[in-house]
Amino acid sequence: MTALPAFTVLMASRNGAAHLPAQLASLAAQSHADWRLWVSDDGSTDATRALVQDFARDHDVRWIEGPQRGAAANWMHLLCHADLPSGPVALSDQDDIWLPDKLARASAALARTDAPVLYGAGSLHIDEDGTPRGTSPDWPRGPSFENALVQNVVSGHSTALNAAALDIVRRASVPQGIAFHDWWLYQLMTGAGAQVVLDAHPVLHYRQHADNVMGSFRGPLARLRRLGLMLDGTFGGWMAANRAALVATGALTPAAEALLETVFNAPSGPARTRALRRAGVHRQSRADNAALYAVAALGRI
Repeated sequence: MTALPAFTVLMASRNGAAHLPAQLASLAAQSHADWRLWVSDDGSTDATRALVQDFARDHDVRWIEGPQRGAAANWMHLLCHADLPSGPVALSDQDDIWLPDKLARASAALARTDAPVLYGAGSLHIDEDGTPRGTSPDWPRGPSFENALVQNVVSGHSTALNAAALDIVRRASVPQGIAFHDWWLYQLMTGAGAQVVLDAHPVLHYRQHADNVMGSFRGPLARLRRLGLMLDGTFGGWMAANRAALVATGALTPAAEALLETVFNAPSGPARTRALRRAGVHRQSRADNAALYAVAALGRI
């Protein structure tokens, strides 16, 4: 095992000027100072470009134009860009604030093996004004492909990948139709047999906005919102798109391929629920698991 080269920090931006200065300052303050920044911008009309250009006067920064097909496509455009340097990458939201040890902790986790590793960590939640709003949840059942099919536990704002994991992502290429890049990475890594490391230690302030689709994990309102997405078929549509993208990669282990066949070859309705149970597919909490199985029985997954 060799020492890690410099991190490439990847940021997908779009009209982020309001909070971007704080995030750039937190990046500059990292105790692990060996990094470069790549920004893929999806057509910002505010001061985002000017702020990044100013930051680039003192730091190694590359600006590229995004595909303007949504956030997930912008992130995958970065991860699969032909010019992206080899080595580990860390994903950075444009409006968070990293704690000084963010990259150092990721580096330590990724340096333990040359095998593919996906790293995620805890976060301190804040609102748009920076007021504390709690912390990220624990995931008692841990990461697995059985969990990844129906839930993401590796939030993109804390994600890092080593060179071997990034190689899997790049060989899989840009997936079609996925809704969330971080959920996709969790599914692809677990499906391909990579190691997933969940660091419970908070490494950043994660800024939650009122219009976040999947940003809030806890509380009755968050649970009701997830249930609504299941009942109206949105969640089932995401699962179908993810499944098609996973199959297209050719990267899955035989066990992961067999699990997909078990679940998705079962008829919709109660038979699908039985297939999910038989395959061990699960969410992290009992309440969310019960909702998953009930909605599957209704034919919505």
